[in-house]
Amino acid sequence: MNLVQVTNESIVIGQPLPFSLRDEAGILLARKGYVIGSRADLEAMRGRGPAFYVDVSESEKHQKAFVSKLMELVADDRPLGKIAQARLTTRDLTTNPSGTSEDAHTWLDLQVQGTRLLRDLNTQNFPDDLERLQQQLDRLSRRNPDGALFALFHLAYSEVDLYSATHAMLVSVVCGLAAREVLQWPDRMQDTLCKAALTMNIGMTSLQDRLASQREPPSAEQRDYIAQHAQRSVDLLKKMGQHDPDWLEAVRDHHRTDAGNLASRSPGQRIARLIQRADIFTARLAPRASRRPDAATAAMQACYFDEHRQIDAAGAALIKAVGVYSPGTLVRMANNETGVVVRRGANTSTPRVAVLVNRDGFATGEHVVRDTSLREFRIIAGVPPHECKVKINLSRLLALTSGPASSRAW
Repeated sequence: MNLVQVTNESIVIGQPLPFSLRDEAGILLARKGYVIGSRADLEAMRGRGPAFYVDVSESEKHQKAFVSKLMELVADDRPLGKIAQARLTTRDLTTNPSGTSEDAHTWLDLQVQGTRLLRDLNTQNFPDDLERLQQQLDRLSRRNPDGALFALFHLAYSEVDLYSATHAMLVSVVCGLAAREVLQWPDRMQDTLCKAALTMNIGMTSLQDRLASQREPPSAEQRDYIAQHAQRSVDLLKKMGQHDPDWLEAVRDHHRTDAGNLASRSPGQRIARLIQRADIFTARLAPRASRRPDAATAAMQACYFDEHRQIDAAGAALIKAVGVYSPGTLVRMANNETGVVVRRGANTSTPRVAVLVNRDGFATGEHVVRDTSLREFRIIAGVPPHECKVKINLSRLLALTSGPASSRAW
């Protein structure tokens, strides 16, 4: 059993219980659906036990509610001890506070897992936890790559407090797609690449989260910490039992690779260069408290061209994989509708777009999907998130990412 304490005050009197109540030993006190008549009856049921408990593993719904509760605590930057003592209320278990579906909850769950992994740095559990996170990301990105891109780009746009883990997962997925679909790297190299991307900033996770919400420029002390984070990340990985030379080399050099041919580099340097290009691309699209995100085309150009304004092989592979306008990107079309990209298209600049705002400037109730390869729906500009007043419903729009796959043209 996976018992979690619920507060006595949260149990609604006179209504059917949405879960079975148990004592701290897991003994059943009242089955799901039982109606408690009064507070006195509730106290009598509790007897001498300290509290009521529910088994969240009894129900997937309850498990998701518990994950949501943990996510709220992490987002509030609560101490880890408080997170470990998390208790559910009836509201947590009977409603869906974020209004998200199971698919959306999956990504919120991964956001919590990633944050806990990169912040806690539990030496004993780290290898297994990292492997589990990587396998989940790999499975989801293979099953529905457009959905994975949409969810992670949306979370990167909208969630500043958990920025470091979200950014790491986004870079990992973007790099994985490029390595698999465009560069066709061996499976083992793809696995090393994705794990290196997840752990590239492990030496500064808390600081990176703080900087995302910090309005003033980094202090001298913070800049010094940033400058040393790559080597600190390598040292932490070694401490936690990771000794793959390509992985460690990529993490060490993911900020200091130079322009030049990609194929002639060592595996570690190829991985480092792809991560660097993806890091630039995704970071420019994410907002900070101190600045607004770049337009999609500006982020693309920063990734696509190298330090000498030549086409960068790694950057080109990334753009071929995710598109100039990746799923999750807001755009304006020739008919003056504003929408969000939900699926990649036959080429990098003609994705499928779900309409959010019609040509008259009103939010749409139903999200019609446009084919931007058609002249009347061609994309004329990217739209910064702060200019779109329509709140993205992750559940509804994720459902639109799994339509018929387009034939990708490289």
